[in-house]
Amino acid sequence: MAVRVLVVNFKAYPTAFDSTAEALAREASRLESGLPVRVILAPPAPVVPRVLAIHGDVYTQHLDPVGMGAHTGRIPAEAARALGVRGSLVNHSERKMVLRDVAAVVSKLREQGLESIVCADTPAEAAAAAYLKPTMVAVEPPELIGTGIPVSKARPEVITESLEAIRKVDPALPLLAGAGISSPEDAVRAVELGASGVLVASIVMKSRDPPASMRSLAEALATA
Repeated sequence: MAVRVLVVNFKAYPTAFDSTAEALAREASRLESGLPVRVILAPPAPVVPRVLAIHGDVYTQHLDPVGMGAHTGRIPAEAARALGVRGSLVNHSERKMVLRDVAAVVSKLREQGLESIVCADTPAEAAAAAYLKPTMVAVEPPELIGTGIPVSKARPEVITESLEAIRKVDPALPLLAGAGISSPEDAVRAVELGASGVLVASIVMKSRDPPASMRSLAEALATA
């Protein structure tokens, strides 16, 4: 059975900063030890050390296309490596970047031996991202993010067309689906459409029991 991928973006929800962060880290480690699912957590930068102390598969939410030096408020890829994270989200719809900056960050991450998940709004942008040779591409129509209307149901063609587009560039490049994933069934449907996994946020971070919500998604992906 293929290893599926579950990425949980903590964003800046209140649960990203309280004890929920550690609870999610503990649950992620348990899930990875028992299921064929890779669980990547993307907490806010100030929370990264707390999560990393428990779960090793952590990404930053954003990096800047700069090197070490006089860059106030910026986070270069070299700093991510120093933190001990495994990679970073790049070009999330809530932190868009021009293509040359996306390319620079992906290249810097590769130089540092780190991974990258490049987010794309459309199949065309997913294809452009594939040319940069990231670790994964995640397609998320921004109009569906946080709506509870899953891309896998509302706009399944976004997943299938993105997959077709990136396969023309790199047949082995994994595609993740995001935006509006609101149930385990939505995640399973995304995999049925060809995705290797899902990128989620509010379904976990805004639920009454975030670890249980994450567990339900992972268990569903494990059987997809």
